[in-house]
Amino acid sequence: MLQKELIAKKDYSAVGGEISHESAHEMIRTWQNANPNENPAYYLGRNIIEKILAQPGCVGMRFYYGINEQGQKTLVYMGIDANGQDIVKSTVVSEFGMSSQEAILADLIGLGGTPWDR
Repeated sequence: MLQKELIAKKDYSAVGGEISHESAHEMIRTWQNANPNENPAYYLGRNIIEKILAQPGCVGMRFYYGINEQGQKTLVYMGIDANGQDIVKSTVVSEFGMSSQEAILADLIGLGGTPWDR
């Protein structure tokens, strides 16, 4: 790799950061006030997050909006690799050799929440 490419490479595993409770509250309140008819929140469990992140080469997750079978807005989520690419296939090594299989993609989220008034 050229020196320039090494410097410019993005560390996808480091994307994200903590914010203050005040900032979070303000961002949530602003969005909810501007979108009163939208679902205020989604939630998902630790098990599927850990399962996706445990895939070989996974450094983070990407979330897409989608429409589920009931016609509701939902999130579809999957792992991303160090180049920021969606992980849609993974390599599996078994006693029979190497093979490719579909990666874990998920959408089963919980809908709902209450306005955060803390």
